[in-house]
Parts: sequence; structure tokens; C-alpha cells
Amino acid sequence: MFEVKAFPEFSWSFSRHKTLMTCARKYAYEYYAGHNGWLYDADEAVKHVYRLKKLKNVPIAFGQIVHELAERALRMFLNHGYVMTDAELVGEARKMLNQAYLDSRDRKQQWLQKPARFHMLYDMYYEGELNRMEAEEYRRRLPIVFQNFLASKSFGDITGRPQTMQFQQAEEFRFMTVDGVKIFVVMDLLYRDLETDKWVIVDWKTGKEAEDDRSQLALYAYYLMQKYDARVEDIQIRNEYVLTGVQKSYTLSEGDIALMLEKMKQSVHMMRRYQLDILSNEPAELDDFPRTSYEQRCQMCNYKEVCLAPS
Repeated sequence: MFEVKAFPEFSWSFSRHKTLMTCARKYAYEYYAGHNGWLYDADEAVKHVYRLKKLKNVPIAFGQIVHELAERALRMFLNHGYVMTDAELVGEARKMLNQAYLDSRDRKQQWLQKPARFHMLYDMYYEGELNRMEAEEYRRRLPIVFQNFLASKSFGDITGRPQTMQFQQAEEFRFMTVDGVKIFVVMDLLYRDLETDKWVIVDWKTGKEAEDDRSQLALYAYYLMQKYDARVEDIQIRNEYVLTGVQKSYTLSEGDIALMLEKMKQSVHMMRRYQLDILSNEPAELDDFPRTSYEQRCQMCNYKEVCLAPS
């Protein structure tokens, strides 16, 4: 039975850490101020924050659609032996992007009532129209990313020699516990390569390469070490950058894992500073979460409507 709690469960993830590093006030809105905003009888101010959390800009919507269709293409092959074409994938992606636009334009009232069920694009909410140049740029990228996805090493291995692969069931919310903290791990693809006797973790990336891409996969490797008793040298981590067609594979060391764990624990310690009660995860007052000093970030933030409103 679903239990309504006054405060959300405390957990850690890379996305949570990135939000805190971007702006502590945004972190408060994202993980605390909209909690229970999906409930019918929630306070209107809480519902408002929850709705803003559900806004998506075009790059985020694009990335989510590409990931969803990559997973669909993998399942289609594994379950039915069928390889989707790039034309099919592009067609599906265009339909999904168009649906997000139509929801944003025509179904605002439905979205206000059920923000998890309908789409609302950031520009449509705040500006009333899309940034046409940005929208066209992401439409242009669709055939590129799906051609690169189908030509990627990971997809080629899977479709070329499936009998040598042992796939792990995709769990929507994988997690482990480290020092009593629930750590969420979201993997795009995980399999055992029986030819090389290696675990392979794949992350599809729709944007540019970033410094923390490798650290994120180190967390995934640690999860395998805990759940499957895998040795770090038997784990290959792989970033597939589908916009450029670049693929980067790594084998980590115990030192890489130790460094990642230390950074994660430091991050947890920073998050704990904003708790009034560690057991219940009751947060500090909103004003105790400082705004970022980089004010240009505020102009593209989902929460600017409430955060920058005159008090």
C-alpha cells in the first residue's frame, strides 16, 4: 500500500549531486519543495513546484526520447530478432516530439491537473512558443543519432553475436546501499560478454563528452562488484556518443573506484547539511538553501517563476 510521508526518502544519485552543485536552491525545489505535489489535496504552492519539476526543455526531451527508443530497439531485437531501421526510429522520435509540442500547446489545463501524464515544454510554458532554431537543430540531429546508434559497437555486438551475450534484466530502479544511504544506479544497458568473460556497461550519450562521464560509470561498476561479486578488472565500461559516433571504453582500477566512493561520500555529507532531521529527511528552511551566484543559470531554470518572484 502506498504510504504518504511528510518528507521524501533521502537517497543519492549523480543527477541529485549535479543539481546540488549547480544551485542549492534548485536542489531544494527539485527534491523537497514539490514533495507530495501529485496528491489531490496537496497545498497549491507544493503542487506548483511539482508542476515546474515536470517541465522539460527541448534537449532534455530529445535525450529522453532517444534513450526510450534505443531501449525499444534493443528489446525488439532480443524478443523478436527484428532490427528496427533508422527510418522507423526517426519516425517514432518525430511523433513523440510532436506529441510533446501538441500537449504543450493544446493541453495546458490537462497538464496543470496531471503534470506527470501530459507533456509541457519549458519554452512553451514560459514563452508561449518554441525557440525555432533550437527545435530545428534537434530535428536535424534525429537521423544522425539513430544512424550512429545502429552503427555503434554495442548495438553491433548484440545483433551480430547474440548467442555470446548474457543479458541482465533491465531494472527500472537499480539501487544499492552504501553507509546506510540508498544509491540509485540507472544503467542503459548491461550484459555479460561470454567470449571475453567481461561484464559490459553501456551508456548512450546524446550530448557532448563531459568530465564526469567516466565517474558515473565507475559508480555502475561498483554496483556490479557489490551485486554480482564481479572483479573490477572484469568490467568494461563504455560510453557511446551517438551524436558524434565516438565510442570510449575503459577498464577501471580499484583506485578509480575508491576515488569515486570518496567523492560520493563528500557529496552525501554536503547534502546532509541541508537536513534538519537525518532520520526523517526533514529539510532546512528554503531560505537556508543559497541561490547560485551565476545568475545566467536562473534564466533557464524550471523554478524561476517561484524562485525569483518578489517576496
